[in-house]
Amino acid sequence: FRYSLLGFGYFLSWKARRINHGFAGKMKIVEEPNTFGLNNPFLAQGSRLQPRVISYPVSGPAHLHRLAGKCFSLTESTYKYEFCPFHNVTQHEQSFRWNAYSGILGIWQEWEIVNNTFTGMWMRDGDACGTKSRETKVIFVCSANSKLAQVSEPSTCIYSLTFETPLVCHPHSLLVYPTLSERLQKEWDEAEQARYDGYITEQGYNNLLRDIFEDAGFLKSQKVKIKLPEVAAASTDTHNSLQKCTEVCIFLYSSK
Repeated sequence: FRYSLLGFGYFLSWKARRINHGFAGKMKIVEEPNTFGLNNPFLAQGSRLQPRVISYPVSGPAHLHRLAGKCFSLTESTYKYEFCPFHNVTQHEQSFRWNAYSGILGIWQEWEIVNNTFTGMWMRDGDACGTKSRETKVIFVCSANSKLAQVSEPSTCIYSLTFETPLVCHPHSLLVYPTLSERLQKEWDEAEQARYDGYITEQGYNNLLRDIFEDAGFLKSQKVKIKLPEVAAASTDTHNSLQKCTEVCIFLYSSK
């Protein structure tokens, strides 16, 4: 009977060790990092995000080109936003959920130009959002330091970022004309003269400007390339030729 009790005691001790070992194994599994989902912190963010298109070449004011290759981040609520000028805008949910969101809000494509001024940087063709793609407009504001200051979503899947930087504090820092080559400046001058002389309509003038901005790489190309006729020294034959070509321009641009 004494040996039976000893044997039963050994059995209980062995069983307890097995149970404790089982619990220890389970605790080890819980403590291991979660490697599922897009928000896995042990996986580089760049390898998790798959852009649909490549970014366009760096363009615009030369003094802003130094921003290329840099990134600026801002955390609002549970999301971290990252703006990489001339590259992309991304959003990362700061959560330990296995399926936390991490995605691309836009890839650098073109400038927004209004009244001879760069008014914003457009990041398009981001991750899918229903039947459309996410896109972001970045607005530049003068400040003592370069930083991503504000993020909003004025309409579904269209985002607005405010980027503060001392690089745009000069009143002429975002003017378009000075950034153009001499050839494109000359084309713009000729377009201005043709509009002033009444040879082209306002719509025709705007279309000519778009062609110039596309040639400069400021706008995404729409493959519309119609040149304004060269204005030569005054002579009857040259004037008649210019008049005839201008009439063709008026017809083509008015019909667009």
